[in-house]
Amino acid sequence: MTPDRPIPRGIELLHDPLLNKGTAFSLEERETFGLRGLLPPRIFTIEEQEERVLANLHRRDSDLDKYVDLIGLQDRNETLFYRVIVDRIEEMMPIIYTPTVGEACRSFGHLFRRARGLYVSAEDRGRVAEVLANWPREVGVIVLTDGERILGLGDLGAYGMGIPIGKLSLYIACAGIHPARTLPIMLDVGTDNEDLLADPLYTGLRRHRLRGAEYDDLVEELVSGIEAAFPSALLQFEDFATEHALRLLERYRDRLCTFNDDIQGTAAVALAGLFGAGRLTGRTLAEETILFYGAGAAATGIADLIVSTMVRQGTPKAEARARCWFLDSKGLVVESRDDLAPHKRGYAHAHPPLAGLVEAIDEVRPTVLIGVSGQGGAFDEPAIHAMARLNERPVILALSNPTSSSECTAEQAIRWSEGRALFASGSPFEPVEHGGRLHRVRQGNNAYVFPGVGLGARVSRARRITDEMFHAAARTLADSIRDESLESGALYPRLTRIREVSAAIAAQVARTAWHDGLAEADEPSDVESRVRDAMWRPDYRSYV
Repeated sequence: MTPDRPIPRGIELLHDPLLNKGTAFSLEERETFGLRGLLPPRIFTIEEQEERVLANLHRRDSDLDKYVDLIGLQDRNETLFYRVIVDRIEEMMPIIYTPTVGEACRSFGHLFRRARGLYVSAEDRGRVAEVLANWPREVGVIVLTDGERILGLGDLGAYGMGIPIGKLSLYIACAGIHPARTLPIMLDVGTDNEDLLADPLYTGLRRHRLRGAEYDDLVEELVSGIEAAFPSALLQFEDFATEHALRLLERYRDRLCTFNDDIQGTAAVALAGLFGAGRLTGRTLAEETILFYGAGAAATGIADLIVSTMVRQGTPKAEARARCWFLDSKGLVVESRDDLAPHKRGYAHAHPPLAGLVEAIDEVRPTVLIGVSGQGGAFDEPAIHAMARLNERPVILALSNPTSSSECTAEQAIRWSEGRALFASGSPFEPVEHGGRLHRVRQGNNAYVFPGVGLGARVSRARRITDEMFHAAARTLADSIRDESLESGALYPRLTRIREVSAAIAAQVARTAWHDGLAEADEPSDVESRVRDAMWRPDYRSYV
């Protein structure tokens, strides 16, 4: 039942997706709430309804068609929608999130059926508080985007609203945040995508992007409005361009409960993968040499978390930074370059310039190759061969998504390394059979981290989200990987365990908040029980 809200009657109840049960309303509920005659007489269980949903989904030819069906279900009956997702998480996550959500975002205005969340636009300057006041419920978790860097697809403007909607679906399915307490927000400041500006069905402002001080002032007005309207909410920044993502994180991270998932969530997932790989290679984190292909916010976020972890383990900071190398579109990030953005300069080493990936691998001699470039196919056969020549068990993380942007496929990494690569990816791939052995490949999905971080922040009522919390999340995720999964090549647990993993992460994040004096809630004697009790489950509740 939705918290703090009376149950409506009749057609209004059937049209409320948070409360609607469809054909599962009991006889007593039908009498009490004026539903008699408004539904077929037979009463179904949620399990029977789920069978119907799955049967219809499996008739669809494409994942995009399945996405449209599922979003339609979400708009009618959220409890049933999340029951289907939770029970079939491995099948459904690629549909409701990456890679299908990228295709859905590209066509968002053409698929549009019903508004969800809030749209704050450049035309609302000076009136953002009024827009936020139109939201009817208390909010616990907000995901905010301006649509400028959607996955590896670039500027999708207002069509990027599919990402906050999808992320919040994962908060709910993976960590049990109540759906009534979530709010996706699209900050529409225009788009520089000319194809969208020419699209007759484009749902956003038909103008080029707001820039400079006007952009910053609008973001400040929105964040201030969120602080006033939803003072206990967690705010997640999502899919902002690098120039804004790093700057906004620094501006707001010590002011309210906020984080950037592209920077910090991705970093924690990558760090957990390195912890897991280390159990097979025998290398400690301080013994790894890491080459990043791509040098945006996600790449430097991963490096920053790796460096801070090494420092916590006793490695001097300069030595830890020297373990991280970057290759961007202009070549190796080195001190002699005068074109480096501020976030790259801390990782610019004294080395002659190099242009190519294979050349950089031969010179840097990395044990780990991490792709965060959005350049599909960048890890070609010569690059994988070079990694395998230098390492008995090369670690290769192709983290860009959707699938078309992945630096290589699982099959390529494993076949080109003669079955020796330890591989994970940002998009899902099927297991790979090579040399008489089945290699189970797991997606390095941020859904392993951010839902648990959000749940832990909600349980503890954390005032801030800190690097220490992401350290705790990464270590907890790594510890959850079973030995048999590692032996089969999987660097992450099965998605079927995602709620269990999220609960464990939430408990450690909450403990960190209490330990560091950042929690407003009283610390319980049994943190795990407090976390489990806070997790919403997609079951029908009696209204009488």
